[in-house]
Amino acid sequence: MVRLAALITFLACVVLSEAQHEAGYCAFYEECGRNPTLNGTLIPPIVPCLNYSKARHLTGAHYRKLRQVCPILDRGPTNTTACCSIKQLESLQKSLLMSKAVLVRCPSCAENFVHLHCISTCSPNQSQMLKVTKFMNVTNENNVTNLAVVGYQAFISATFADSAFQSCKNVRIPATGGFAIATMCGRYGAKLCTPQYWYDFQGDSSNGLAPLDIDFNLVKKGDTTGVPEGVIPYNGRTLKCNETTASGGQACSCQDCEEACPRIPDPPQPPGPFRLLGTDGFLVISIILLCILIVAFFFYLSVTCYVRSQKRKDEEKGKRKGKGKDQNSNDVTERVIDPSEVTCADRNSMAAQAFLSLQFRHWGTLMASYPLTVLLLSAVVVAVFSAGLKSIELTTDPVELWSAPNSRARQEKDFHDSNFGPFFRTNQLILTAPGRKGQIYDSLLFGPQNFSGLVSKDLILELLELQTRIQNIKFWSEDLNRTASLKDVCFAPLNPTNPSLTDCAVNSLPQYFQNSLANINAKVNMTQLGVTKEVDWRDHLIYCVNSPLSFKDITDLGMSCMADYGAPVFPFLAVGGYQNDDYTNAEAFIMTFSLNNFARNSAKFKVAMQWETEFLKIVQDYKKNPAANFTFAYMAERSLEDEINRTTAEDIPIFMISYAVIFVYIAVALGEYSSWKRILVDSKFLVGLGGILVVGCSVLASMGFYSWIGIPSSLVILQVVPFLVLAVGADNIFIFVLEYQRDVRRPGEKREEQIGRVLGNVAPSMLLCSLSESVCFFLGALSTMPAVRTFALYAALAVLMDFVLQMTAFVALLALDARRQDNNRCELLCCVQVSTQRPKKPNEGFLLPFMRKYYAPVLLHRYTRIIVMLVFIFMFCASLFLMFNVTVGLDQELAMPKGSYMLDYFQYLYKYFEVGVPVYFVTKRGFNFTTKAGMNAVCSSVGCDKFSLTQKIQYATDYPDLSYLAIPSNSWVDDYIDWLNPGSGCCRLYNGGPNNGQFCPASDSTGNCKNCMPFTLGLFRPSVAKFNRFLPDFLSNRPDLKCPKGGLGAYDTSVVIDQSGEIIASRFMAYHTPLTNSQEFTAALLRARELAHNITLGMRKIPGTSPDFEVFPYTVTNVFYEQYLTIVPEGLFNISLCLLPTFVVCCLLLGLDLCSGLLNLITIIMIIVDTVGVMTLWSIDYNAVALINLVTAVGISVEFVSHMTRSFALSTKPTHVERAMEATANMGSAVFAGVAMTNLPGILVLAFAKAQLIQIFFFRLNLVITLLGLAHGLIFLPVLLSYFGPGVNKAVLLQLQQAKAKARQELEMRHNEKQGYDNLSYEGPESNSTKTPREASTPSKMTETMQEEKEERIDSF
Repeated sequence: MVRLAALITFLACVVLSEAQHEAGYCAFYEECGRNPTLNGTLIPPIVPCLNYSKARHLTGAHYRKLRQVCPILDRGPTNTTACCSIKQLESLQKSLLMSKAVLVRCPSCAENFVHLHCISTCSPNQSQMLKVTKFMNVTNENNVTNLAVVGYQAFISATFADSAFQSCKNVRIPATGGFAIATMCGRYGAKLCTPQYWYDFQGDSSNGLAPLDIDFNLVKKGDTTGVPEGVIPYNGRTLKCNETTASGGQACSCQDCEEACPRIPDPPQPPGPFRLLGTDGFLVISIILLCILIVAFFFYLSVTCYVRSQKRKDEEKGKRKGKGKDQNSNDVTERVIDPSEVTCADRNSMAAQAFLSLQFRHWGTLMASYPLTVLLLSAVVVAVFSAGLKSIELTTDPVELWSAPNSRARQEKDFHDSNFGPFFRTNQLILTAPGRKGQIYDSLLFGPQNFSGLVSKDLILELLELQTRIQNIKFWSEDLNRTASLKDVCFAPLNPTNPSLTDCAVNSLPQYFQNSLANINAKVNMTQLGVTKEVDWRDHLIYCVNSPLSFKDITDLGMSCMADYGAPVFPFLAVGGYQNDDYTNAEAFIMTFSLNNFARNSAKFKVAMQWETEFLKIVQDYKKNPAANFTFAYMAERSLEDEINRTTAEDIPIFMISYAVIFVYIAVALGEYSSWKRILVDSKFLVGLGGILVVGCSVLASMGFYSWIGIPSSLVILQVVPFLVLAVGADNIFIFVLEYQRDVRRPGEKREEQIGRVLGNVAPSMLLCSLSESVCFFLGALSTMPAVRTFALYAALAVLMDFVLQMTAFVALLALDARRQDNNRCELLCCVQVSTQRPKKPNEGFLLPFMRKYYAPVLLHRYTRIIVMLVFIFMFCASLFLMFNVTVGLDQELAMPKGSYMLDYFQYLYKYFEVGVPVYFVTKRGFNFTTKAGMNAVCSSVGCDKFSLTQKIQYATDYPDLSYLAIPSNSWVDDYIDWLNPGSGCCRLYNGGPNNGQFCPASDSTGNCKNCMPFTLGLFRPSVAKFNRFLPDFLSNRPDLKCPKGGLGAYDTSVVIDQSGEIIASRFMAYHTPLTNSQEFTAALLRARELAHNITLGMRKIPGTSPDFEVFPYTVTNVFYEQYLTIVPEGLFNISLCLLPTFVVCCLLLGLDLCSGLLNLITIIMIIVDTVGVMTLWSIDYNAVALINLVTAVGISVEFVSHMTRSFALSTKPTHVERAMEATANMGSAVFAGVAMTNLPGILVLAFAKAQLIQIFFFRLNLVITLLGLAHGLIFLPVLLSYFGPGVNKAVLLQLQQAKAKARQELEMRHNEKQGYDNLSYEGPESNSTKTPREASTPSKMTETMQEEKEERIDSF
């Protein structure tokens, strides 16, 4: 037997040496059996027999088979010869089927691919292009031994090879968005693939598909080096990708063929910054406005000086004798007011003030007369309102907080989740190993390759160990009443109904080795080009990261690249921090566990949350392990919510300290301190506590009321509303209490009457502010943002309730405290009395005298006023410029506390991830996918519209910097068409048996199946009936080597079919570029919507499409970032609504005083503009949280401004400057003590909060608001009023003038009567002489007393 084999081998060598390269001769023929050198191949490696002989003439079935498989060789039924048997044709057909499955979407590419292999296998001139290099004895299944060819050289023209490669290099795989060539070029992938590498891979028997080794030699034109004598390199005609095929195939689509793309203009660049005169346009406008305002102000000063000088001249000439002086230096009350000078507005203003004062005076007297009853009734009302707190709901879901239910993004999310299910829950680790030295690995197959210090065997094994620990998490679930594990909640795309642990989608680098320790440790000696070296995990990894869709690598290891759950692991999801697709030089490992996103009311949701808790425990324990070699960041889906809740709980003590500091300040500042002995009597600890309780009760009542009617609260409300109400309430409390302390009880006046009189003086001012703020917030509730809307509602009612309780409970409380103080009883120790009497002189404290004697005169000095106006005008214009440069957005890491592990995760995410979040283009009901026009309007393969849905997305990815799209979308329509195509061998039906007529998967090799679609020439499109019939089979078909186009996993959840068979929703997944901040997320959303709208308009033109059909983009982050598309106009609308009532209410309550209302409005606008300007300087972004604070700023600004404006308007001092001084001293001191000093201590405490949101938007922003409000209210506004404030109310002056005249007349009559009576008396001259001076002074004193009483009826200020 040995001798026979040796003889055969010898004869073969003789034959081979004598073989010629002649036309019409074969180098091999017929099948000899399996290649004994290959094991573990994907298809049987059947090799041909060595046979140098003439080509055979084909007839009958043989001819028909050749025509079916290799039509390029068909020369007619009588003239066709070939060098392949019918068995070889069948084997060739099976081998080509797998490659054609991914190339069939481009007919010219598929034909070029078939062309080469048909020529090398069946060409009648085979010997002219081949040289057999290796052969051996092979025994077939019939135990017959023959010489078989196991290797040969094929000589191909470089022109032919390059043209065929060019036609195929851009063909895509719709399911992944990648290139088909990447799976057919081995280690080089799509990016580095060349014609030579492409053919080398096809001829490499280690790829699992080639049955023998083929050495393709690409010969350049005119170069005969290395070409054997008689060999003619094959140079047949290839088809360009934009050409049609002889069999009727159309030109490839633009997505697969650049030459087929229409000429489209470059997309327009985004608009640049607004510019004027070659520089920033907003800066130019701000400078122009600054110049205009300064010039206008100096012009006003010049005119004022001129008018004043003219009036001085008139006075010197006596032309205006008895009529007073100029408004800035004249004693107005000495003027004689003619009734005709009093305007209707003056009379209305005086009547409004008199009416309000009188009503509040009666009210205050009533409340002070029955304090205990009032307190009891107030407590009952608050209790009734607060009872609603038992059913309070706190909204913690960010979607519910920041996205309105009727917003576009929210509706799109609801549509997506209801049809496709929510986006899966992500639990992720990003691991690095800094400081480890990299190495260069000299691979036998791939040459020198860079390996970073991270990509090493020991770290991969450690990563696998950590992954295994996480995968094996088990815990007891009360909801399932059993032990639960990952398989209960994991996302299992290929086995969603009953997954095992290996079905769970875990993306990581060990998945390239199927999480097998044996595969990682595997190594084998391999010979390549005469060189033998060891190949190991590194060679396998290099191959897999470049060909992730491969079921078998090209090394002798023969391992798959697919994950253990059956899907590919794309390298950009397994490693990060690499450059130019150099994956083995990556700086980070990425490990992702995907869980199903169950509904919150589902038992499985709690199980998923519990699994994530266990996941975090393992990861945190591992991080604490000193033996761990990784530095890493991690997150679970629940981490964001957990960290926000944790920091909220940790910062509660900070808020409590803040409120305590405010309470201590109020309690101390409200007290009167005239003597150490009376310090416990004159303190206002209980009054301060009562004021705090009033604020707290108003907040509780507001929250309880809205809980009654079903409007949920939020943490933002709990943090902001108490501060706001405290600022408003404390100011009113200070104004009321300080006015009471500065007042002197009149002879015969009861304590209750005094309190009523004081309330009548100050309550109109309190009403003005509270009503303005309450209406402001009620109008702010028109906002579309849920968080802003609910905040505005809660704040409006809380401010209103605070005012009501101040007018009732606090008045009663002050009456009780006044009774205690009058009885000289100590606070807290009411049984203890102090002998030291209360001083009769009213206590002005420290602040009032200081502001009256020093601050107001300095501020309102003629030069100081000019400086103040110039400084604040400059501030306004500068802030206006800065306002246009404020950053819009809120980066998600700001929601995390300092030191949170999530901050590390975000840092790693932005640094190492090379691809962004997935974006789905979702179609709604109303489009007919089943028609040819419908398919062509969506797909991107051959015959599809050049501006189809997927093609437009492809165009967008060509401009990633503008579109923010990095990877084109997948397409279930494309893959479904390819799946149906009989050339793919995917769609088959059982031909007999119990399953006759049912779907037969490609993995069934029984041979009892037939194609479900007939072979057709030309463009392949299924009929409507076939489309509907086989779509469910496609969606349930698991992809495998023989049919990679199966839709299970990739598309089974992407197509929704109703009971009638209509497709009511579908989606196409693409990927964004890496997005690192809210500005990029917002821009990506805007660009995606623009693209989707363009797609919608194009698809509506297809016949039969519903006019309301729509395509929209969906990304899981859209609901958070949509607000930034409209937050600027939304903010302007809300703030404008808040400003409107401050103007209207001020005008109405001051008796249609338009001037006061306008100055009030201007000052508040300046505060808001300056606040936004400082936000830009202090890196405070503008977002919904900032908008809430700006709405709050309007309310607090009212407190700083309105009291001062009203005090000035009602002053009767002779000049504007004096009236401004009086308002600054009297009301400014109360505002400073009540608003600024109440807010500042509490705000400063918030600087110690851990949450960055609190530090930025509650500490920084509230500090800015308070300081700017203080500066404008106590510096700018008095100066503004001194220049432009309204004149003295002439109706008041006339009334005072008439009262004086009447009083003087009555006293003179009494005095005359008295003198007549004295003349008749018998008293001596001495007594007359002693009484005359005293009585002579009486009329003037009584006149002054009556004047004072009249003034007090108007307003004490």
